[in-house]
Amino acid sequence: MDVMWWSAMPTCAERLGSGASYGKATVTKPRLFRHAAFNSCASHGGLGLTYSFENARSLIAVVVIILLCWLLSENKRRFPFFLTIGALAVQVGFVLALFALPNAEAVLRGITSAVDGLADAADRGAQFVFGFLSGGAAPYSSGEAAVEGPFIFGFRVLPLILVISALSAVLWHWRILRWITQAFGFLFEKTMNLSGASALAVAANIFMGMVESPIVIRAYLDRLSRSELFLMMVVGLATVAGSTMVAYAAILGPVLPNAAGHVLVASIISAPAGILLARIMIPEQHVAGEPYNYAAALKYESTMDAVTRGVQDGVMVAVNVAAFLIVFVAFVWIVNNILGVFPPVDGAPLTLQRIFGYIFAPVAYGIGLPWSEAQAGGTILGTKLFLTEFIAFIDLSAIPAEEMSDRSRMIMTYAICGFANVASIGIMTGGMTVLMPERRTEIYALAGRALLPGFLATLMTAAIVAAMPVWLF
Repeated sequence: MDVMWWSAMPTCAERLGSGASYGKATVTKPRLFRHAAFNSCASHGGLGLTYSFENARSLIAVVVIILLCWLLSENKRRFPFFLTIGALAVQVGFVLALFALPNAEAVLRGITSAVDGLADAADRGAQFVFGFLSGGAAPYSSGEAAVEGPFIFGFRVLPLILVISALSAVLWHWRILRWITQAFGFLFEKTMNLSGASALAVAANIFMGMVESPIVIRAYLDRLSRSELFLMMVVGLATVAGSTMVAYAAILGPVLPNAAGHVLVASIISAPAGILLARIMIPEQHVAGEPYNYAAALKYESTMDAVTRGVQDGVMVAVNVAAFLIVFVAFVWIVNNILGVFPPVDGAPLTLQRIFGYIFAPVAYGIGLPWSEAQAGGTILGTKLFLTEFIAFIDLSAIPAEEMSDRSRMIMTYAICGFANVASIGIMTGGMTVLMPERRTEIYALAGRALLPGFLATLMTAAIVAAMPVWLF
């Protein structure tokens, strides 16, 4: 009854073969989607330079997602028609701006190079402390040939989170990240009728994460309406933090071209989807509130203070990631061994992953995957929702190329690039109740409801991307 499950890392390493670099966003043999469009056309029913049902089918998923949230709305008469148009336009506009405009590919290559540089920097720091365990030189090598260290998740990915967390704090203190966040906040404020505080919190979620973003508007938290509080939760679950964003790109880099660009775009364009679905489920009862005073935002005393607090925040994130991975992988192993007492299904042992695949296969098919790959995609979706997105990204990277096309892997990247999972609800409520103890009851009541629209927001983003011609990417 010894059911093997956790094989993502060895499988990935074996699949990459010699010369691949798992911990970086580069690909040993780059494959651009636009160059593979004709091959995709042959194997996926006309997905090259033509527009087909495979693309259009995803638009049906967008309508279904919006309809489902409307059915769960507290006030079905206040459907935000103009916000729906604006949110979809912003999503499509971001994708076109980052993939279709001239020199867009150069921008994506620049993002990938930046991620490579950050991964190299994190590796150097980790190797200074952990040596061979972090990919350094083998301590007892013969000297005839350099032996690359093994890929150990705890010593290669978690240090990257620390570096990005500290760097983000420094960039915020230097006002670079603050200006970028304010620019996105201004866009969301003007296009989606958000208050200044809510717009800034939404923008901060793209780069800082669901726990850190409320800190940016801490002085305004007690003035947020119930709808605005719910919106902040949903967007937090629909996006990812900058520290983990780079880690996801490093994990997918060897198997997905332009992985860093896709992960960044996924987190950005899922924010409008989260705003829309949150507003549908709990409509705002009044006009968006007062302008936001940016002087009240998150502050650091000095660059050294930013580094110190950034490292401390990164340690908490890294410890949480490691702890949840340990616990949930252990839980899956236990469940799979229990399921081992049942007879095989379709000639294979019954596992939690296969159950996820059966349940979520129609969802994966609806957002754009071909049916032949829908069960594998459904397994990833179930893993993301009930375990963590980290495990889902690792499992996605471990799927062999012959079992999932580049297009499907890209769609799944957008579908799972968000914090919406069961474990994140506990993290989010824990952080928010510390900042808003007087609204503890309200936070607990809304947090459970925020999980579904947070999950659906990333699915909606994936469907929007799948609806676009494959040559665009």
